[in-house]
Amino acid sequence: MSVQLAVKTVQFGTDVVADRRDANQPPDRALGRVVSCDGSRATIASMVSGDSAVGPDSWTIGKMISISLGHTRTVGLVYEMSAVKTVWDETSDNAIHVQVELLGEVSDIDGEAPRFQSGISSYPPIGAIAHRIRAGDLALVHDLGTRSGVPIGHLTQDSSIPATVCIEDMLSRHFAVLGTTGVGKSSAVALLLRKAVAARPRLRVLILDPHNEYAHAFPDKALTIDSEGLDLPFWMFRLEELGDVVFRGRPQLDEEGDILREVIATARERYRAPSPLDIARDLGTSLLKRPLDMGGPRDPGEPTGNTFDSPTPYRMKDAFAVIDELIGLHELRWPRASLRSLRVRLEALHKDPRYRFMFARANMIETMAPIVSQIFRVPHYGRPITAFQLAGLPSEVVNAVASVLSRLAFDLAVASHGAYEVLVLCEEAHRYVPSDPTLGFAPTRQAIARIAKEGRKYGCYLGVVTQRPGELDPTILSQCSTIFAMRLSNERDQQIIRSAISDASASTINFLSSIGNREAIAFGEGVATTMRLRFAQLDKHELPTMAGGHVLGADAREPSLDDMVRRMRGG
Repeated sequence: MSVQLAVKTVQFGTDVVADRRDANQPPDRALGRVVSCDGSRATIASMVSGDSAVGPDSWTIGKMISISLGHTRTVGLVYEMSAVKTVWDETSDNAIHVQVELLGEVSDIDGEAPRFQSGISSYPPIGAIAHRIRAGDLALVHDLGTRSGVPIGHLTQDSSIPATVCIEDMLSRHFAVLGTTGVGKSSAVALLLRKAVAARPRLRVLILDPHNEYAHAFPDKALTIDSEGLDLPFWMFRLEELGDVVFRGRPQLDEEGDILREVIATARERYRAPSPLDIARDLGTSLLKRPLDMGGPRDPGEPTGNTFDSPTPYRMKDAFAVIDELIGLHELRWPRASLRSLRVRLEALHKDPRYRFMFARANMIETMAPIVSQIFRVPHYGRPITAFQLAGLPSEVVNAVASVLSRLAFDLAVASHGAYEVLVLCEEAHRYVPSDPTLGFAPTRQAIARIAKEGRKYGCYLGVVTQRPGELDPTILSQCSTIFAMRLSNERDQQIIRSAISDASASTINFLSSIGNREAIAFGEGVATTMRLRFAQLDKHELPTMAGGHVLGADAREPSLDDMVRRMRGG
């Protein structure tokens, strides 16, 4: 009875000031009164007619309300509702309790514009009136203030209010897009990248695309690099990276790594200081126009140091010669079986058509300058995005290639002294930096972790995209200060997001299993406060291939069996 009396006062009281959004809105905005409150949550008692129709102002999960306290209004998020009685009365009003999480407050100070601040300075007393939130207050909650914002969609609660994100904070502190398959994750990423390159003209974007989704998403902004158009010479790979390719991802024996190190080091020495016999032999061939070390200036882009992992060229034929010489030594330093095995592996890679990008044109490229120029768009000629298609590469080399590219991105940002900003976007990031440290490829993990931990100092940023946040290295995810969480049905994945959210709106995560396609819950440095948004719809020609439903046209010719077999063999 006490609940009903309190609510009747709300319904018929005259102390509520009307705040109509339009002429058709009812003058009474009161919804109920506070009947309990603790440090972060409150319970609101209200009445619902037994036969009332559901409308835009009805109590619903996920909506924001405000509690009037004079010069301040406490903003709350509805996360749970229940009827006081277990039996519903169709002929009269029914008492309900609404659980609200307190997010912050809007202050009205004389002579100043209203402003929203997170946290609560004055808690609502028992009996305080709860209202439908004003449209102006809802916009203030998500206002970035003095930071520049870019609209990426609209709020789910009110489609007239744009959802804005601060691109500078989103990039510089790294970001993540998480969501299960089919929720619009790739199209959301495409939208964010378009907004990023428009807001940051110096930005270069490298997409590690394992499913070749983004080839058609940026027809006017991106260069697509596939296995046929790629040049990534073997001499740019560090020892661990090349060893992962040579030994097909299996753990190396101690002697195998040491043999490979000696062979490569000797081959590099012979490239820089060829013997008279090598010079005479090379005069009649065009395999490599290598510079002779006669004390003159070095090539542009060639490091002055002679560390083992310096990206200086060497010839594979010299590596074969070194192995043959080691096999022929009277006093063996290494077992002949291991030497012969290494030679067979290197020859197999050298002749495999799937590894053309590493070996076919490696001896025609003398410095890393053209490689960096192509991959990182220097200059970009109006196309600052590189969609690097990994699906066409042999599975044994994908991790090593991702390691090389991530390492080059960081080095480019450091060498440019801030002139270039580089964003490395990792699709299916859990493949490269899994939560289990015994899985994955250590150099790739180290290269991506270096960007996550140190990249912001030099203008190298990280974007993480995955459908399995529970399988992603938590250290990498913790470095992403802006997170767009789309629908996640797995309880473990939801728990990961719940532990990452830092403000008072943790109950928002309860909606992760039921939000719609293109919807996301965004929180972190790039947004004003946790918000539920719907990403803007891209034009069909701007959608990633899978998101756009790219299929073979009805009048298109199906490839022949021979064509498909040739492609499978890398021919």
